Amino acid sequence: MNSQNETFISHLTELRYRLMISLSALLIGFFMCFYIADYIFNFLTTPLVDVFGDISNRRLIYTGLAEKFFTNVKLAFFASFMIMFPILLSQVWAFIAPGLYKNEKRVFFPFLIMTPVLFFIGSAFVYYFVLPIAWDFFVGFEQIGNNTTLAIQLESKVDEYLSLVMQLIFAFGLAFELPILLLLLVQVGATDAEGLKKKRKYAILISFVVSAILTPPDPLSQIGLAIPMILLYEVSILIAILMKKKKKKER
Repeated sequence: MNSQNETFISHLTELRYRLMISLSALLIGFFMCFYIADYIFNFLTTPLVDVFGDISNRRLIYTGLAEKFFTNVKLAFFASFMIMFPILLSQVWAFIAPGLYKNEKRVFFPFLIMTPVLFFIGSAFVYYFVLPIAWDFFVGFEQIGNNTTLAIQLESKVDEYLSLVMQLIFAFGLAFELPILLLLLVQVGATDAEGLKKKRKYAILISFVVSAILTPPDPLSQIGLAIPMILLYEVSILIAILMKKKKKKER
């Protein structure tokens, strides 16, 4: 009983140590990002600037006295998480790795490496491909005024703009983790390539439902998320087939 208590306490101590490192990394990243928050925000508005073209009479507004300050705080936490994401995963691995066998480490370590890589690929995809298309769609609802009609011009709030960009980046980042989830299920024996093939039609349906929930209500960004998810599902099937062949060779 005493040895069990000692083991439990040692695990709690190790967990606290890993959490402290993770929180310290996030705080360091937060203060660094808060110092350059305006530069990061300007980077995130670049797709909108490109859609506008001439920005001499364009602006983003804030209507609350402290709105821009809290927007910078939110942006700093967001950027800190993005930058420190690999460090956070390394601490998760450092906590669970001692409890794994050597062959288990060999199996799960590649998944740990690919998790931040796929997340950043998803984030880059939404920034360089989806945002320009989505912003062009929304800006298209503007109207030029004349003697009989009023002008309709976009004047977005900084907090609303940042929230929408963060929502899209997290949505696509998480969606691009789909192969990790599926291949982990294959690795533990919960499914296989044949099972994934049989559930293909359900995967397509779920992809469009998820994209409709996570993206703005325009068809272009919804399709922009659904199609990559479907392609990633097909890639997961191919990798599952290769994994099966590799296991046969090892046997």
